[in-house]
Amino acid sequence: MINCLGLNPLISASPTTITHISGNKQHLATLKSIDLALGNRNSHGHGLCFGLKRSIQETVGSRSKGIAVMTDDKSTMPSTEEDLENIGIFRIDPALEPYKDHFKYRVKRYVDQKKLIEEYEGGLEEFSQGYLKFGFNREEGGIVYREWAPAAQEAQIIGDFNGWDGSNHQMEKNQFGVWSIKIPDADGSPAIPHNSRVKFRFKHGDGVWVDRIPAWITYATVDPTRFAAPYDGVYWDPPLSERHQFKYPRPPKPKAPRIYEAHVGMSSSEPRINSYREFADEILPRIRANNYNTVQLMAVMEHSYYASFGYHVTNFFAVSSRSGTPEDLKYLIDKAHSLGLQVLMDVIHSHASNNVTDGLNGFDVGQTSQDSYFHTGDRGYHKLWDSRLFNYANWEVLRFLLSNLRWWLEEFKFDGFRFDGVTSMLYHHHGINIAFTGSYNEYFSEATDVDAVVYLMLANCLIHSILPDATVVAEDVSGMPGLGQPVSDGGVGFDCRLAMAIPDRWIDYLKNKNDSTWSMKEISWSLTNRRYTEKCVSYAESHDQAIVGDKTVAFLLMDKEMYSGMSCLADAPPIVERGIALHKMIHLITMALGGEGYLNFMGNEFGHPEWIDFPREGNGWSYEKCRRQWNLVDTDHLRYKFMNAFDRAMNLLDDKFSFLSSTKQIVSSTDDENKVIVFERGDLVFVFNFHPENTYEGYKVGCDLPGKYKVALDSDAWEFGGHGRMGHDVDHFTSPEGIPGIPETNFNNRPNSFKVLSPARTGVVYYRVEESQEEDINDSLVGVVEETSAAAKVVEIPDESASIESKASNLDEVIETLAVAAGEVAKNLIL
Repeated sequence: MINCLGLNPLISASPTTITHISGNKQHLATLKSIDLALGNRNSHGHGLCFGLKRSIQETVGSRSKGIAVMTDDKSTMPSTEEDLENIGIFRIDPALEPYKDHFKYRVKRYVDQKKLIEEYEGGLEEFSQGYLKFGFNREEGGIVYREWAPAAQEAQIIGDFNGWDGSNHQMEKNQFGVWSIKIPDADGSPAIPHNSRVKFRFKHGDGVWVDRIPAWITYATVDPTRFAAPYDGVYWDPPLSERHQFKYPRPPKPKAPRIYEAHVGMSSSEPRINSYREFADEILPRIRANNYNTVQLMAVMEHSYYASFGYHVTNFFAVSSRSGTPEDLKYLIDKAHSLGLQVLMDVIHSHASNNVTDGLNGFDVGQTSQDSYFHTGDRGYHKLWDSRLFNYANWEVLRFLLSNLRWWLEEFKFDGFRFDGVTSMLYHHHGINIAFTGSYNEYFSEATDVDAVVYLMLANCLIHSILPDATVVAEDVSGMPGLGQPVSDGGVGFDCRLAMAIPDRWIDYLKNKNDSTWSMKEISWSLTNRRYTEKCVSYAESHDQAIVGDKTVAFLLMDKEMYSGMSCLADAPPIVERGIALHKMIHLITMALGGEGYLNFMGNEFGHPEWIDFPREGNGWSYEKCRRQWNLVDTDHLRYKFMNAFDRAMNLLDDKFSFLSSTKQIVSSTDDENKVIVFERGDLVFVFNFHPENTYEGYKVGCDLPGKYKVALDSDAWEFGGHGRMGHDVDHFTSPEGIPGIPETNFNNRPNSFKVLSPARTGVVYYRVEESQEEDINDSLVGVVEETSAAAKVVEIPDESASIESKASNLDEVIETLAVAAGEVAKNLIL
């Protein structure tokens, strides 16, 4: 039984195998008073649901009384053992009590680290402005370049400006391993010209000189005429006339994020790499037209291997030069803001490219773990990803990564982040070959990388301190409790996490189960199985479900029929009819029931066929499947337009009714026999009939509020490629059920009910008609007629006893008839 919010208060992920870093046991060993056994080893599963539910109801109102651990520089930090005993997360979830020692240790480590930063760096905000000291910066009379390379024996700066001869540009090293040099201006101009190539040259322990791209470089390019050419760092300091000046403020943070996940490079309809400016001018309007409020950009940070999808980052402060310059990316973000779209960046701090010549990895030649950005040995290498793993306990690593976040927020005006690979960061085993079952022992033990957890707490504290309205999303498949709780409650501080188990469930159903065996209870459980108070972003498919070797939901449903059966000029084949119907239902129920936000990957809104395959040796370096075929949805006689129209309508539904942000979520029926799911989200009632054949007349559904209900959205409507079996002008009046206030006497525990027609393979949403809506329509009619009396002679106000539908219909006629005479008065009527 789900609780009153329709949410499972404990576990958030189904058993899934994933990948992840090693821990920092030497820190654990330093605190002898901490019991590392962490108490009870029993699995915490469904048996605790009811106890936690009661505790939530009793304590959620007193949350504000908890100790403020740290949300910004002015917060009160716990300084006594008593403070650490009162961490807020235990009131939210008493089942975490056996792991109190773990949380106390974690919070103390966080507080101690932050105190050290305040003592030696002036505070977290100043510490995170490392880019004002490191890399290249203009200072009075010249350019100052600084680089952290403690194991280097000598160092120089080389580039086009000195003919790649650094003998006259030797750098000096301080006691912290930071090399620096000031290069005076020449004749009043910078000695290093804007957009010229530069590199860091240093000598390591065996006397060998090596060249590397500066770690803090803000732009890097490659010679396009040379195959597999190494990247060069570029000194980027354009004159004021060439810098993009932001014109538009950040839009307000939406009540709930509706995220459009996009890859700029593969957004062209042509088989090539798209640019930031083309994406801004051609793709952003599409996103806005489909009523999304947030864009999530992938592959922004520079990566030398395009086929890595942007996940093997080489240069963390540099924009991917394939799609343009830093100014071009700023233009894109500014354009998004002008359209009311927030922009999130897919940030990769879980690992770094293994590349030595053009990556951050090149700085650890002969270094110890303390002298490097990465751990040494096996702990510093991810064997499945072939990448390097950060040493999150290192002071300069913290400076580098925290400054990186601030750089993207302040220099480019991003509105937040989606943190990639969080599961890999949270655990020493990186999640490799781990099937998370939901047992709390899997989350809080020596397997937890506390260094990484502390870094993420610092990161979320910093982000929300700089930008309180930031949206920060975690990609975590493990379902660690507290990941989406505020740092002030002892959580990790993310706003929400991706509900990664949901697409896995749909893939399993579409690949392995016949329609007749689909379980409504299992579908409902998979969609609602998340922790109370920790928000999730749901999705049926992201880029992960479309990469080579897998298929989109549309392609799984229709496969080769998408090449021949999508024309509206002929009857749809059964496979296509089923595919389009289920595509709409799967996305709508995932959005409505799966979380507090929604995500869609570019092109999936209209059922983009095939898979994503980046240019690589195995496909002859082809871009054929590394693009988006917008022509499919733009061609009016193809059925792709129906899925796109439904996607637009789904988002518009949330715009009008704000159901995603509502905490009211109640599943009243999971009818496996009839294949029907009924639930309420906000004040909307959703009815999904997954049966392949059966249509039910007079199907009884429960609801909370009494009154009259009408259709708000119907997946079977003609405009969405359906059969138009629902009557949208039908009024559905409720009947009371049972004894008020006693749920067990009600119908499916709901105090009211109404009856509907439920066609096969159809999702329908009902809204409650408020009495004021009828009054508004009548007032609008009277107002228009009075203000345009001359033209009013040709129209007729309906009788007061007429139905709301006839009044609405009559108002449409009025608007059309009086368009010329009434001008903007009639045009601006809003029902």
